[in-house]
Amino acid sequence: MKEVLTIPNNQQKLIEYRNITVSQNNHVVLNGINLSINLGEHVAILGPNGAGKSFLIKTITRENYPYAGVPDSYIRILGKENWNVFELRSLLGIVSQDMARTYAGDFSGLQAVLSGFFSSVEIWPYHQVTPAMKQKAWEAMEQLEIPHLAERKMSQISSGEVQRVLIARALVHTPKALILDEPSVSLDFRAARELREMLRKIANMGTNIIVVTHNSTDIIPEITRIILLKDGNIFQDGTKEEVLTSKTLHHLFSLPLKVIQRDGYYHIT
Repeated sequence: MKEVLTIPNNQQKLIEYRNITVSQNNHVVLNGINLSINLGEHVAILGPNGAGKSFLIKTITRENYPYAGVPDSYIRILGKENWNVFELRSLLGIVSQDMARTYAGDFSGLQAVLSGFFSSVEIWPYHQVTPAMKQKAWEAMEQLEIPHLAERKMSQISSGEVQRVLIARALVHTPKALILDEPSVSLDFRAARELREMLRKIANMGTNIIVVTHNSTDIIPEITRIILLKDGNIFQDGTKEEVLTSKTLHHLFSLPLKVIQRDGYYHIT
C-alpha cells in the first residue's frame, strides 16, 4: 500500500496568491500580489486607507475577481483554486465592516448567528434550522460570552456587541481561519480591549487569525507576522520585530511615527 504523506499544519498553505492584479473603475487596486499564509499562522495585514487591504479580502471571498490576463496567476485556498462559494464560506469565517452595517435589522442575535449556516443575513421561513445547528450557535455565543444577546434585536445592541455576534456567526462552522477587516473601527476603548481579549482566546484554541487593519493595537500578541500594503503593493513582509519599526511605518504612512512596545502590543504615536 502506498504511504500517504501527511503535511504538518504549519507547512500547509491556507491562502496562496500568485501575480494577482485587481482593478476597479480602470484603477489598479492590487498590483501583482504574491504571498502565502500557512495554516496555523496568525497574520496582520497593515496599511493606510486606500492601500488595497479590503480588496485583498474580497478576492478571497470571491466578491472581487483578479484580472484574468495575467499569466501564471492564481488564488489557492487550502491548495484548491476552484471553490463553491458556500463551501468556501464554511472554511473561512469573515467579519467585515460591510457585514456590521448589514446586520442592523430587527432580527435577534441568535437568528444572526444561525444565519451563518445559510450564508444569509437572517433566518427565512424556508431555512431548515436543525437542533444541531441551534446547539452549535449556542456554543459559539457562549464562547463569545453573549448568550444574553440571543433574544436582543441587532438594531438595539452596541457596536461591540454586534461585532461579537458576527464573530460567533463566523465560528459556527468551526472554520480554519477567522478573517477580520478593520475589527476595532467604531468600537470604544473598552469594547476594543474586550475584542482583542476574545481574539486571543480564539487564536489559542487553534483557529488562524488574520486581521486586516490600519490600527496597530488590533495586532494581538499571538500574531507573529506582519504584511504591509501600500498603493496596492506589498511594501514589506516579515516578523513583528522586523516590520513594526518607527522607520518602516514612517515610510508606510508618510508620517513621522514612533513605535512603542508595551504589554505585548505595538503602539504607534
